[in-house]
Amino acid sequence: MHRGGSLHAAHLAYETWGNLNARADNALLILTGLSPSAHAASSPEDPSPGWWEAMIGPGKAIDSNRYFIICVNSLGSCKGSTGAASINPGTGKPYQLDYPELCLEDIAVSAHELVRHLGISRLRALVGPSMGGMSSLAFAVLYPGMAPNLVLISTAPHSLPFATAIRSLQRECIRRDPRWLDGRYAADAWPEQGFRLARKLGMVTYRSAHEWRGRFGRKRVSEPARGAFEREFEVEAYLDAHADRFVGSFDPNCYLYLSRAMDWFDLADHGGDVDNALGQMQVKRALVIGVPSDILFPIEQQREIAEGLRSAGAVVDFFALPSIQGHDSFLVDFERFAPPVADFLGCL
Repeated sequence: MHRGGSLHAAHLAYETWGNLNARADNALLILTGLSPSAHAASSPEDPSPGWWEAMIGPGKAIDSNRYFIICVNSLGSCKGSTGAASINPGTGKPYQLDYPELCLEDIAVSAHELVRHLGISRLRALVGPSMGGMSSLAFAVLYPGMAPNLVLISTAPHSLPFATAIRSLQRECIRRDPRWLDGRYAADAWPEQGFRLARKLGMVTYRSAHEWRGRFGRKRVSEPARGAFEREFEVEAYLDAHADRFVGSFDPNCYLYLSRAMDWFDLADHGGDVDNALGQMQVKRALVIGVPSDILFPIEQQREIAEGLRSAGAVVDFFALPSIQGHDSFLVDFERFAPPVADFLGCL
């Protein structure tokens, strides 16, 4: 592992769409954000809708008729890959805080091993939204030339203080829950209240105030919760609903590890500064997309990546899309995001 320690008999969960051609040169790798699984789109094996269903499939922006598409669940997650919730083969118990310190470089290295396992020596393109874009930058700098074409969406070369502050508060919400027990909580007694607060805080930053003003305004819920200071406004009910869906579906310790890995990542560690690191990647073409309403990964960070890659000799398409959905725009505003992705991948 990047910061020391090791994992033995680790697993990675992944799904694929389309077919690898005889030359094994049409593979496209997707690295995910913090919480998604490898199930980015439906398939005959799993017909349930994926988290990027509108983007992936035959004739869609990420076209499975043309590309062999791989989506990997990040190392450290709890969606099939080995993370803090997995069983430690050395003890027969969950790793919990015995899991090694996790970095996005570890996610990149593990994804590289998966690609090699599939018999692929060079990717046609590497696609990364949000944390997946940071992992993609780590992949590209660790394996120069292996991903000559990059699609980087709402991402950053490092976390800015605001993003780190938010994630630090989220982690503290979890750690301050009496049930966290220094990470040794029981499988049937998660630190749910702290985790709910962490998720709500995250949702506040994933969307924009402009969207919420138009979407919720001053609307009240039809049946206010009983008790002093309980929820009264629809925006509160929205946050409750998201917390209800998330808590119980994602392990709190895995969340802590992945959250900290994002804050630790700094592309400048691989070259002295961001521009030098971008120059080492041997990228030929790149598509860099962001939205001005994103407060977690501000548009200037995507512009920094685009300008750095362009200075290194890459042909770069940069889009600042006028979406009001904030950081989550790439998950919901497909009318804006799909066309530039389709155009870029269609020309490779």
